[in-house]
Amino acid sequence: MSLPKREVEELRPWVERTVKKVLGFSEPTVVTAALHCVGKGLDKRKTIDQLRPFLDDSAGGFVERLFEALEESRSTRGNKGSGEKNRKRELKIKQMMEAATKQIEERKKQLTAGGGSSIAPYQAASFMNDAIEKARKAAELQARIQSQLAMKPGILGVLGNTGPQNFVALANLHAMGIAPPKVEPKEVNKPTPLILDEKGRTVDASGKEVELTHRMPTLKANIRAVKREQFRQQLKEKPGDDLESTSYFDQRVPVPPAQRARRTFKFHDQGRFEKIAQRIRTKAQLERLQNEIAQAAKKTGIQASTKLALIAPKKEIGEGQVPNIEWWDSFILPSNIDILVEHPAQMSPPVDTDKPVTLGVYLTKKEQKKLRRQTRREGQKELQEKVRLGLMPPPEPKVRISNLMRVLGTEAVQDPTKVEAHVRAQMAKRQKAHEEANAARKLTAEQRKEKKVKKLKEDLTNGVHIAVYRIRNLQNPSKKFKVEANANQLYLTGTVVLHKDVNIVVVEGGPKSQKKFKRLMMHRIKWEEHNSKRDDGDDDTKRNNKCWLIWEGTAKERSYGEIKFKQCPTESMAREHFKKHGTEHYWDLALSQSVLETTDD
Repeated sequence: MSLPKREVEELRPWVERTVKKVLGFSEPTVVTAALHCVGKGLDKRKTIDQLRPFLDDSAGGFVERLFEALEESRSTRGNKGSGEKNRKRELKIKQMMEAATKQIEERKKQLTAGGGSSIAPYQAASFMNDAIEKARKAAELQARIQSQLAMKPGILGVLGNTGPQNFVALANLHAMGIAPPKVEPKEVNKPTPLILDEKGRTVDASGKEVELTHRMPTLKANIRAVKREQFRQQLKEKPGDDLESTSYFDQRVPVPPAQRARRTFKFHDQGRFEKIAQRIRTKAQLERLQNEIAQAAKKTGIQASTKLALIAPKKEIGEGQVPNIEWWDSFILPSNIDILVEHPAQMSPPVDTDKPVTLGVYLTKKEQKKLRRQTRREGQKELQEKVRLGLMPPPEPKVRISNLMRVLGTEAVQDPTKVEAHVRAQMAKRQKAHEEANAARKLTAEQRKEKKVKKLKEDLTNGVHIAVYRIRNLQNPSKKFKVEANANQLYLTGTVVLHKDVNIVVVEGGPKSQKKFKRLMMHRIKWEEHNSKRDDGDDDTKRNNKCWLIWEGTAKERSYGEIKFKQCPTESMAREHFKKHGTEHYWDLALSQSVLETTDD
């Protein structure tokens, strides 16, 4: 805090004295700088930074003494100011007391005078009352000042030590029956001194041990809980508004409580969730048993007869009675036919056929040679640029036996054996580099295998190509092996169902694999040949054995896994095998063609 110029000038003697104490001599420059810092109200750190160029290492001590002197000066000026005020106040009180005493004396003289007095009795009484009132006010003021000074014993000029004039005035007031109120000095509350005995215990002035109250820290959670409980008690004690007495009160509308009720834990009975889990397991087991029963009913044909029984009329018709309509004709009655036409939802095909087919561009032999020459020329130019820039050494001249004399010239004539050995070594080096480059480009066995698999495995995201073949006799093990081995090599999936006179081969895969497998089934395998002695069947069946392609097309995804053989002695078993994979129409088509072929024969 900055000081006014007058106070700064008053501090100059103290600053000069401090400078002289620190430096041993008076220095006006330091005094001016110190007064400048004090006048601006700088703190100790900034003052040390300002005075360090003048005092070097002694700046810290000088600033400490300077601030001590500054505090001393301020306290002295404060005490002087308070003393001046006290003296002025005492002087004023003294003057008031003297004036009141003098006035009382004059009133007494006037009252004690004879009948020749010119003052009426009622005037004398009023004058006396005024004097008494003024004296009472002066006494109250003095008592108030005395009480304030009693609370501060260190202040100079207490009323009890002001002089005999005050006692005279007080005596006059007592004589008149006017006494100031008795002021009891307030007891100043000071902290009790801490006394410790030899053992470090707290004792009082008489030497008795004193137990101090220890303040323990309280958690905020506990404080909040106490406040919450107090608030609840206040809510309970607070009388509620009598809503029922109002004309707008509706008993049907529930009134929410002022505070939400505390939620408690809800514990479940032991074993409740175990019972629920057991109930779910029992339900799942029952559904599984129902599915198994339904599957068994489908295989045995019970389900079909049950449906027929449901369709049959419930009304029993006696013998000899002719019904109005047979139950099988009830479905085509006009009453059961309406004019509505069903429009099935159109489905987009699994393969996008609108996509244009682009043919690859192939170069002729002449264009391929030209492209190779251009590529080699660009590579040679790049090497020449590197040699020209000094990035690589120039290549050695390419010397062969045929151009030996033309390239080396006189060197070949001087030592032909040495030159020939050098040329042959250079040729061997070039041959080795060529073979190493070929070996580096050559694919490993794993890479060749991956390349072959990638070539055979085709992209089936746009659909799977399916082909269904029917063979009259497929008992020959060699032919069965050829079918299975080729299907696995071409990464085809499917199934082979063996049944008398109806052997079906279903294969799924890409178009290229299907093309190769089709050639195998229709041309490469000679179905009429029977090389195995274990072949069963009639000679006519062996002689007329043949393979037919009964259907080929596409589907969205595969229906079978790795190709496997399935022996089905009955037609229902074969159809159930296909139905399990959702392709029972393959069996129906093959069986119908077989029946037609047998009929034609």
